[in-house]
Amino acid sequence: MRRSLLSALLALPLLAPSPGRADTCDALAQTIAQATGAKKPGRRTGPSIDVRTASGVTLNLTCRAQPIVQAASGDPSPSAAYFRDLTLASESVIGEPAAAIGPILTRAYETALREGRKSFIQQNGWSASCYTDSAGALRTLCSVGRIPTD
Repeated sequence: MRRSLLSALLALPLLAPSPGRADTCDALAQTIAQATGAKKPGRRTGPSIDVRTASGVTLNLTCRAQPIVQAASGDPSPSAAYFRDLTLASESVIGEPAAAIGPILTRAYETALREGRKSFIQQNGWSASCYTDSAGALRTLCSVGRIPTD
């Protein structure tokens, strides 16, 4: 018992984001908060930070090898604010203009809805994916991020 507890405690620093990555992720969360009209980013939980936008959409920024931003919706059809805020946050995460991200994100959502399965679209080193479920509490989950090259 002692040995497994000691092993678990020694592994904790490996699970935490490195200080440099944490600082970068915190700065990115702040940029997303400003872009979406949020008062401030939420607290960090492991590699993730939630940002509640001015329109009430909750975005989740996860920083690992490459940052990913996602948003969930329990609505049968997500609002225009959902897509707008996710697109604005994605612009900060992947460095592509919102005008390029929006149509790809919309296509991923429409494909997932039509085909009843997760839709994954790759574009210029980044991807947009959406999952829809007409029966569950989580009706839509979409994410955008750079595709890791390592």
